[in-house]
Amino acid sequence: MSKPHWRHAHAGDLEAICTIAARIHPDLAERPEIFAEKMRLYPRGCRVLAAGGEIAGYGLAHPWMRHQVPPLDDFLGRLPHDADCLYIHDVAVLPDHRGGAARAYVAEIEELARSSAIATLALVSVYGTRVMWERLGFHAVAPDAALRDKLSSYGESATYMLRELGK
Repeated sequence: MSKPHWRHAHAGDLEAICTIAARIHPDLAERPEIFAEKMRLYPRGCRVLAAGGEIAGYGLAHPWMRHQVPPLDDFLGRLPHDADCLYIHDVAVLPDHRGGAARAYVAEIEELARSSAIATLALVSVYGTRVMWERLGFHAVAPDAALRDKLSSYGESATYMLRELGK
């Protein structure tokens, strides 16, 4: 069997993405239409972790504005034409396929950001994953009142994090 690898997601992967999301994020449910919109708006940032003939994880990223967390389970409508970051909306990997999968996805998204002349990655850490994201070069940002309000839908441990990409 071949080693798990990230590949671009396509519409046929939506069911597997939703199944994994429901398993990994039971308290942060999002409708299939939300995932489908992200895949349609920015397919270059949407990947699945292919493990043999199965999907073992997914990652969704899109251009966005720093300190403006997209609402959870709500449509983006459109992407900002003056985006100043690549926002990693979600990386979810089934337990048996962890151990470097998130690092590999972030490396691919970093390369995508650089090729798009974007110098910052952003995300919201949930479920106490902040330490993992720090190991991947992200740092927590102290939220102002508006950002705290947006983070509230992501759960109590939600932390907004950035990673500046060096030259």
